[in-house]
Amino acid sequence: MHQQDLGFELPGTATTKPPISLIPGYLNQAQQQALMLEAEHYPFSRPEIAVYGRMHPIPRRQVWFGDDGCDYQYSGLFIRALPWPKYALRLRDKLAHDFGLISNGVLVNHYKDGADTMGWHSDDEAEIMPGSDIASITLGASRPFFLRHKQSKQKVELQLNSGDLLIMHWPMQASWQHSLPKRAGVTQPRLNLTYRHLIPHFHQG
Repeated sequence: MHQQDLGFELPGTATTKPPISLIPGYLNQAQQQALMLEAEHYPFSRPEIAVYGRMHPIPRRQVWFGDDGCDYQYSGLFIRALPWPKYALRLRDKLAHDFGLISNGVLVNHYKDGADTMGWHSDDEAEIMPGSDIASITLGASRPFFLRHKQSKQKVELQLNSGDLLIMHWPMQASWQHSLPKRAGVTQPRLNLTYRHLIPHFHQG
């Protein structure tokens, strides 16, 4: 397993390194297939979120699984945690074993093709445990993934392929945004699983 820590020079500035690690081919073919087959039975939905005061359906489908009390909220959308599926839970345990990465919930996004997208954002919701890392697994179609520094606006492009693992280390979300842009030439679906560590029962107190 080859882990690649990525750093980039920003023009006219000192070296700025997005705090990320990329592990190409982290999951083998059998592991990828097990997750993709399991995901065929996930209860995906396309909820509406608030964008500049108006409600719009998200340009992808999603589902949130997590431990008891690990509900999630973003853009005015409250998501109740569903019980863990078998292989998504096994992957959580694998990430904990391999990297010591603690997580108690996973957001699964389904992009039917290159028309489905994710806009610029940071995963910086209040219920995310301070100082925690976020692990992102790609399955299916290869897509470009962009990072953008909040101050300099410098963009960095990564090509994420099926089975790749991207770890976004703390405090990336404070300084960087990320997005998955549209790609007309992509005709196959893509799954993305992002494992997060939430403050349990955050929305119940």
